[in-house]
Amino acid sequence: MAHIFCVANQKGGVGKTTTTVNLCAGLAGLGQRVLMVDLDPQGNATMGSGVDKRKLELSVYEVLLEAVEVSQAKTRSHWGDSASYQKHPTYDVLGASRELAGAELELVNMPRREKRLKEALLAVEKDYDFILIDCPPSLSLLTLNGLCSANGVIVPMQCEYFALEGLTDLVNTIKQVHANLNKELKIIGLLRVMFDPRVSLQVQVSDQLKAHFADKVFNAVIPRNVRLAEAPSFGLPGVVYDPAAKGSVAFIAFAQEMIDRIKKL
Repeated sequence: MAHIFCVANQKGGVGKTTTTVNLCAGLAGLGQRVLMVDLDPQGNATMGSGVDKRKLELSVYEVLLEAVEVSQAKTRSHWGDSASYQKHPTYDVLGASRELAGAELELVNMPRREKRLKEALLAVEKDYDFILIDCPPSLSLLTLNGLCSANGVIVPMQCEYFALEGLTDLVNTIKQVHANLNKELKIIGLLRVMFDPRVSLQVQVSDQLKAHFADKVFNAVIPRNVRLAEAPSFGLPGVVYDPAAKGSVAFIAFAQEMIDRIKKL
């Protein structure tokens, strides 16, 4: 049975999509069966998995409207024609298209509006080891569908002051969803991203996180890395684009830590 995790943070620009696609690729490279669900109307996780959102015939939009099942709408990540890229295992993608932006309004008056993704994933969860959901940077009906579907939340965050404020809001949101909609939901861990040990403030915030959240902070730390930033322009996760880059090595270590951590859950 799949472990279903949301990658979420209500603050934008903290690396949610980068975390999602690189963790998916890292887990696939370690032999795990992975489904990536893109709940962000921007569709960046879809594009970053080598899938052109403009050419999708079916997407998570149709799944949320219950027009099709996940098995019909999913596609496969694609690394292009380069022989070196093709060596890396792929994963399944339930992509996002432009239509997803309108799903918010359409879902408002529908029954079971916050549980539709959860019900759709029930049909395929036995086919995967991990299902990772990339959520938009807001508490919307789309994010709520992700949180209601998940066993836990992975929180990527920068070690900066405003990120701590955003984390407080997210923790409160998770508590509310846990109390009212999904008793299984909990924080799996906090992932420090875009980290630069030369910046004393980042080191201080990192120490505060470890002091306050203890083992909820992943040991893996993702450094600020140019190769990770370049990879999406090629429609690739960083771990596929340049496996030897510092950021890619860190994400592979994070994927292994995820596998080890869920064995203890």
